[in-house]
Amino acid sequence: MTVSSYLQRRWDVVLQLTLEHLIAVGIAVGFATVVGVLLAVAVYRNDRAVTVLLVVVNTLFTVPALAYFGALIVLVGLGWTSAITVLAIYALLPIVRNTVTGLREVDPAIVRAATGMGMSRFGRLTRVELPLAYPVILSGLRVATVLIVGIAAIGAYVAGPGLGELIFSGLGALGTARAIPEITIGTVAIVLVALVLDGLLALLGRFSTPRGLR
Repeated sequence: MTVSSYLQRRWDVVLQLTLEHLIAVGIAVGFATVVGVLLAVAVYRNDRAVTVLLVVVNTLFTVPALAYFGALIVLVGLGWTSAITVLAIYALLPIVRNTVTGLREVDPAIVRAATGMGMSRFGRLTRVELPLAYPVILSGLRVATVLIVGIAAIGAYVAGPGLGELIFSGLGALGTARAIPEITIGTVAIVLVALVLDGLLALLGRFSTPRGLR
């Protein structure tokens, strides 16, 4: 069986798994972005708090994915919830780190000028600091997205969604005609998903970043 013949016979399954992969990554990145930005905003003015937060998210990042899945199976069982939770954990590091970096790199003179204009602390954050930090935050979001597209494949090991199902199915069928096509299609599709999402985020950055910051 060739890759093309496998696609002709099971293109609907590949399409469904690709959509599942995209949805899982999208939900995980969205959740991690909200949590990560809020955490970074809460601590970026305090050096000690920043250090503690970065140590925590770095530590969470170093734990193997299968260890997380093993623990979550006990708590929430198999499926989407476990997979998305693990993906969100891994997405936190680049988002938190880039948000903190972006906010701390805002020119203090600009912040002082905003204060002199009568802006409140919240106003400075939402109207000055976050917009100026946006390109750096978006860069972290791109890194997080591409990163967890690959990690999402492991979610199939615990009945999670996505293209990892093709890879694990192919590995379990080594020696049969469908093994290599399944592994190849699953791997190539994951790479394509990562490239497409990164390209979309790059376009988002191009059209949503203020012209003076490009």
